[in-house]
Amino acid sequence: MAKRTELLAPAGSYDAFLGALNAGADAVYLGGERFGARAYADNFDADQVVRALHIAHFYGKKIYLTVNTLLKERELAELSDYLAPFCEAGLDGVIVQDFGVFCHIRDRFPNLPLHVSTQMSVTGARGAAFLKDQGACRIVPARELSLEEVRKIKDETGVEVECFIHGAMCYCYSGQCLFSSILGGRSGNRGRCAQPCRLPYEIYDGEKRLSGSHYPLSLKDMCTLEYLPRLLEAGIDSFKIEGRMKRPEYAAGVTAIYRKYIDLYEREGAAGYQVDPADLDRLRRLYIRSEIQTGYYERHNGKEMITLDAPGYSGSDEAFLTQIRENYLREPEKMPVRMEAVVKVGEPLGLRITADLEYDQTSVEVLGEVVQQAKNAPLTEETVRKQLEKTGESLVHVTACEISLEGEGFVPVKALNELRRAAVSAFERAAAAERKIDRPSQSILSEVQDREKQEIQIEPPAMDCLVSTLGQLRSVIEWGRCRRIYVESDLLLAQKDRVLQFLGREALENGRECYLALPYVLREQDEAWSECLLACLLETGMLFSGFLVRNLEELGMVRSWMRERTDVFGGYALIPDAGLYCFNSEAAGFLSEFTGEITIPYELNAKEAAHLTRAARGRGMSANLIVYSRIPMMVTANCLCKTADLCQGARQKEQRFFLKDRYGATFPVVINCDHCYNVLYNSVPYSLHGAKKERDRIGAAAFRYDFTMETDEECRQILEGDFPFTEYTAGHCKRGVD
Repeated sequence: MAKRTELLAPAGSYDAFLGALNAGADAVYLGGERFGARAYADNFDADQVVRALHIAHFYGKKIYLTVNTLLKERELAELSDYLAPFCEAGLDGVIVQDFGVFCHIRDRFPNLPLHVSTQMSVTGARGAAFLKDQGACRIVPARELSLEEVRKIKDETGVEVECFIHGAMCYCYSGQCLFSSILGGRSGNRGRCAQPCRLPYEIYDGEKRLSGSHYPLSLKDMCTLEYLPRLLEAGIDSFKIEGRMKRPEYAAGVTAIYRKYIDLYEREGAAGYQVDPADLDRLRRLYIRSEIQTGYYERHNGKEMITLDAPGYSGSDEAFLTQIRENYLREPEKMPVRMEAVVKVGEPLGLRITADLEYDQTSVEVLGEVVQQAKNAPLTEETVRKQLEKTGESLVHVTACEISLEGEGFVPVKALNELRRAAVSAFERAAAAERKIDRPSQSILSEVQDREKQEIQIEPPAMDCLVSTLGQLRSVIEWGRCRRIYVESDLLLAQKDRVLQFLGREALENGRECYLALPYVLREQDEAWSECLLACLLETGMLFSGFLVRNLEELGMVRSWMRERTDVFGGYALIPDAGLYCFNSEAAGFLSEFTGEITIPYELNAKEAAHLTRAARGRGMSANLIVYSRIPMMVTANCLCKTADLCQGARQKEQRFFLKDRYGATFPVVINCDHCYNVLYNSVPYSLHGAKKERDRIGAAAFRYDFTMETDEECRQILEGDFPFTEYTAGHCKRGVD
């Protein structure tokens, strides 16, 4: 029999958990009071999580805890104490984004299943395989993947795959969005997104306005009900409903409808699968935007996916919500049980509880206090039954209670109550154990390594530059003081002869290190591009010293090249870019397995970055600090050019558009047709030239200048310290994020 696909429902509150459970969810994902990507949901206190685990396991369901944010050092130190009671209660899995959290849980809770959040932006089988090798048992891939890409991850790695089937959609690749963070200090990576993508913008091509004030970054909500058979046939292990910020009625109502149709497919197959239009209408009335779409499973992007005119929720049908509340928002149905009690003078009280269900054979027997000879009023059947049938807030109700009295015995009422409580508790544990599979161990490892504090002589930072154009490359070479040049890989392939001419002479004459910066996103569609790049690198030999890696798929690809062609790539270095977040010392430890360097993320302030630099140095690693760039605020599969009806379907040179917000700020957008993604940059440059105190405090081994759209002259001015822009931002260097 084929493995049943799990229906995974959201719970932003205890009521939502009950609703999802009663509506047919196989598993529920929820957040505790800390470390979840929905900081503004009601969330669960510790007692509620433990109670939810008890109830879920009793009914054969699972619970996954979200720890899917980037953690600062002080928070990471508190993680073990936070997780311990949940692990001891049998937590079924934890969903993570942070590499440091991943390591922390893997090493201290070795039997707790690790699920990789969609916030890690896994876009292919190589990235998934890498994470599986590191200890992940389930991957939630990027929501932008096609069904065939998802299927390939499953087929090639064998790792469990969990995919979204319903709910709100982010415009940016999850985990790659700094829009809310940079503009307002509310980081999506910390669960506090302010959703600037749902605000109005105008689209410009240079000075030409292409659209009025619409909502080009606001995606329609996903609804895959009619598409469900194809998803079921793809071998996906878990279907995930988005919505921890939404009302309990939403969690219950959506779960009930998807449960109905998953069961229909399992009974009738694709031939008998037909969606009632009334159910689609019910979904539309459950806190959803006025239009729906099937997400990226069938398309790479498209104007039809965007809610251009009405990004807000249209509200819900109150009568329908009332119906859902009555049907699902309650404690789950109690299991019927039979009791058999033996009260015999001179022997312990005995109580057997047996499930009163044909398909359930759970049974337990518990002994209590020794029965004494009664001096006055002996126990009666009525007295014993009255106490034993008081099951209160337990998960069982008594359908029959047989009492066997032998002799005129007596025990205090307290003894009967204790016997009942012990027996009911034992029965609930036994029932949960019979329904539970792959239960994680309760063992917790202690910390096994103390980090040494080392005093190291700090050298002046080296100067590195990343270039996107030939003019920028020429300016950097002419400046002459750059230790390392990062060249965008697309520039190399587009202008190979010129780039190699510049770099070859520079490497020979000045010993300059040349690195290749890989794309922000790499997917199945880029296989031909990857083969072309590999051929180019094999041709150039040892001109390059390494790669700047921006995503996990590239990491897997380059590591495979290094294994297969040690003659060329054996000496190459891998440098993780800022988007492969190293937020804490344990993340540095994770990265140290394949690199000797880290890039400090944009969201750390100077104090936090300095601590990370010291921690990296203690592991024998060095830290690179970006001191100038246009911060990449969003990396998106959807395309402004296509939204503006200008896409010709050809892979041409990069095109640049602008978004203008309601305050008149303009955000440059690079439309990369080679890889079919957009990068939305901040409206002003990022620079630490005016933050010398903070910059020096960080103690980075290298300062990096990232040039994207700067002219040759602007590059020279920036490098010479003659800053050419009147407006700029120092980002989070001084303020940081909450």
